[in-house]
Amino acid sequence: MPGAFLSAQSLYIGMEVLIAVASVIGNVMVVWAVKINKSLRDTTFCFIVSLALADIAVGALVIPLAITISIGLQTHFYSCLLVACTVLVLTQSSILALLAIAIDRYLRVKIPTRYKRVVTPRRAGLAVVICWTVAFIVGLTPMLGWNNLRRLQQNGSISSDLVITCQFENVISMDYMVYFNFFGWVLPPLVLMLVIYAEIFYMIHKQLNSKKLTSCHTDPNKYYDKELNLAKSLALVLFLFAISWLPLHIINCITLFCPDCEKPIVLLYIAILLTHGNSAVNPIIYAFRIKKFRSAFRKIWHQYFCCKDTPALEIQPSDRKEMPNLGPQQAAPPQKELLKSDPQQQQQQQQQPPIEQNLDQKNEPPQEPKEHPPSLEQHTV
Repeated sequence: MPGAFLSAQSLYIGMEVLIAVASVIGNVMVVWAVKINKSLRDTTFCFIVSLALADIAVGALVIPLAITISIGLQTHFYSCLLVACTVLVLTQSSILALLAIAIDRYLRVKIPTRYKRVVTPRRAGLAVVICWTVAFIVGLTPMLGWNNLRRLQQNGSISSDLVITCQFENVISMDYMVYFNFFGWVLPPLVLMLVIYAEIFYMIHKQLNSKKLTSCHTDPNKYYDKELNLAKSLALVLFLFAISWLPLHIINCITLFCPDCEKPIVLLYIAILLTHGNSAVNPIIYAFRIKKFRSAFRKIWHQYFCCKDTPALEIQPSDRKEMPNLGPQQAAPPQKELLKSDPQQQQQQQQQPPIEQNLDQKNEPPQEPKEHPPSLEQHTV
């Protein structure tokens, strides 16, 4: 049995190291792609960057701490509690970032013509700050007293110097994890996001099937097609997040409601790996599902890793631009655009007024010189 436990623990640590490297590299490339590609700098990708920063912290900070905890390191109670709260803060930040993305997508489809006036970059930045503030409040709540210290002191399981074997269940109260964290701040946002994406897909399909969008007006169809593709990609991110985190929360519920039930250590390791692996999955989804990210990743790879000269990224118009207004003015393009599109015609029109002026001058009869009245000297003579 100890040999099987050691082998499972070694495999777990190896998998954690691979996930940490993939998570840091992938999410750094996400932030890098947004930096070099100006067409990715809108409000939706602002929330995606916030999500990527949380995933970078998971790979660079949480996973090394999780490996330390799995070894069974002897630490001070509050040191171990701070490590566990760090995991909770980053998890809650990811959930709130996904909720902000879902609300942003909903507004983009619900009020396309007023979206840019409602969702400004300043308000998006404020929303990111609010998400991280709430995440810190929720995640650091155990540091304020909702923890297992009193229970451990009553059971005599902790020494007077508060040194314990650092494990998540030893310091975090399962009442907090189930009633406050899961039922209060994980499950409701996931259900709300599910409802929001269902409404988004319903509205987009309704617009695409509407009789008002005829074949002659291709811009609205193209607009909603892009919104549908992006909504599918972000909904996939949400789905994988739920699949990755629900098993661990279900194990927490079993621990609270059935304390005597056995939980195989292998099953616990798999649940933890799923939660950490979710941080490395999102960049892969962006690369395969979003063309702008794919182009930016390719440029980063060729230019900075393969040391090849690559052309600058085309500044594509944002897919989230204002929805075109359907009106009679779209039937005929403006005259300025016609002049720009045909420089030869513009040159001919510029030369036309002098020609007409010359013709008018030719057609005019020659004017006889006007006779001046006789001067006073002639009258005197």
